[in-house]
Amino acid sequence: MNESVNQYIEDSVKKNWEELALTDFNGVSFQYRDIARKIAKLHILFENCGVKPGDKVAICGKNSAQWAVALFAALTYGAVPVPILHEFKADNIHHLVNHSEAKLFFVDLAIWENLDASLMQNLIGALLISDYSLLLSRSQELRHAREHLNEMFGKRYPERFTKDDIKYYKPEREELALINYTSGSTGFSKGVMLPHRALWSNVKFCLDNLDFIKRGDELVCMLPLAHMYGMAIELLYPFACGCHIYFLTRVPSPKVIMDAFAKVHPKLIVAVPLIIEKIVKTKVFPLLEKPLMRILMRVPYVDDRLLGRIKEQLSLAFGGNMKELIIGGAALNADVEAFLRKIGFPYTVGYGMTECAPLIAYAPCEEIRHGSCGQIVDRMEGMVDSPDPGNVAGELWVRGDNMMLGYYKNQEATDAIMRDGWMNTGDLCTFDEDGFIYIRGRSKNMILGPSGQNIYPEEIEQKINNLPYVCESVVVDKSNHTLEALIYPDIENGAKQGLSVADLEKLMRENIAQLNKELPSYSHIAEVKVYLEEFEKTPKRSIKRYLYQH
Repeated sequence: MNESVNQYIEDSVKKNWEELALTDFNGVSFQYRDIARKIAKLHILFENCGVKPGDKVAICGKNSAQWAVALFAALTYGAVPVPILHEFKADNIHHLVNHSEAKLFFVDLAIWENLDASLMQNLIGALLISDYSLLLSRSQELRHAREHLNEMFGKRYPERFTKDDIKYYKPEREELALINYTSGSTGFSKGVMLPHRALWSNVKFCLDNLDFIKRGDELVCMLPLAHMYGMAIELLYPFACGCHIYFLTRVPSPKVIMDAFAKVHPKLIVAVPLIIEKIVKTKVFPLLEKPLMRILMRVPYVDDRLLGRIKEQLSLAFGGNMKELIIGGAALNADVEAFLRKIGFPYTVGYGMTECAPLIAYAPCEEIRHGSCGQIVDRMEGMVDSPDPGNVAGELWVRGDNMMLGYYKNQEATDAIMRDGWMNTGDLCTFDEDGFIYIRGRSKNMILGPSGQNIYPEEIEQKINNLPYVCESVVVDKSNHTLEALIYPDIENGAKQGLSVADLEKLMRENIAQLNKELPSYSHIAEVKVYLEEFEKTPKRSIKRYLYQH
């Protein structure tokens, strides 16, 4: 078999011709054969407007079936898709379209209206994602091809279009498949060059190891498709399986997500911690705090039955059919993880990065260990740069099939993290004796204590986030080795309990003073600053730390 994701797409389309493939939630649905026709038409468009294999095609919009088709069409033609997160500001989008040298641009109307075409001179044209109509054309050939596309399609397939007509581009393993710009919590987008072997290896791992979803199963895609985590695990993998994928075309708030789960009953759910934490903290924890509940939880046998009921209710909230919940993209709150373990909920925490398309580590829910993010995945190796990797955290280095080729037009950044075929993830980790990875924090976030001690702000933030009325926090090095905690409190919940903002600020300071008694002296919080709005985030919901560093 050709080791490319194009082969998986081709095989799945042929095998699942009459099955439902992609649906916009509460909107339009397409069968696998519909996807094949749309891909074929876009291939004709590419051919006739001068797009060649290796040329870049940018895509920027909210998740939708047509977004997925644009991606598939570019990949299977041999073009290089450049997914751009729709949350990016206009000047950033201009920059990424230009930097990637994109020739065509698939874009949502709401985004296009805020852009200036004169600032993107390399483009032949721009097409509206929802129906592929022309928004911009600098080429007579493109205009002609778009206007006569159905006619050209009819001439190309005069009898009728069948699965026998499908023969997608067969790339080399090392050939560039996709450029994905990191959203990053460090402030600068870098174009990650992912080869075909990396996309193939990620999908192959899922097919081999997440074998509880089968052809015809339904899934909800709620992570941004322009991010590798969502694209690989919620689109490429289930499409290769022959699944039916629903796209949440609205902002994935807990209510929108719950409605989708109730309708779709997915077997597999892929999420970031923030969504899961919100559901558990709002639906379950308040219940456990009720006086009667606290008493009952201390009674032997009764507590097991209660936990069983809570697990049942939580399972129903996730659609009642779930075999595994995969959490990734950031660290999971320690209290929430401890609770999920206690009730035997089928969750697991994975680990990856855009540079590995994205998988680095995973373990199935029945094997995952508390605080760990699994073991190194197939066709990858990892090593911790530490004299004692079991006890002393060091930077995690990886190599293997999932790894990128480097950063696009940025040799300096590539050289900074690559060495002898290994790549530095920038994450500080330890390994246990069975190879399970425990992440301590980002090496660039590490703060040096007054006597050279290593302080991991993420570990302190976990403790702060578990304090009453705390939504989220950031710990920064203020000056002279003094730590400051920036806290965004749960103002809404506080108001329900009759607490003003001033009351919450006072409570935060009292609780931090109490927390300091549990922390080593070199990592005491010297100052507290309360923020009245949530911290700015990347699309995968990591806090943009660089905005808050002194």
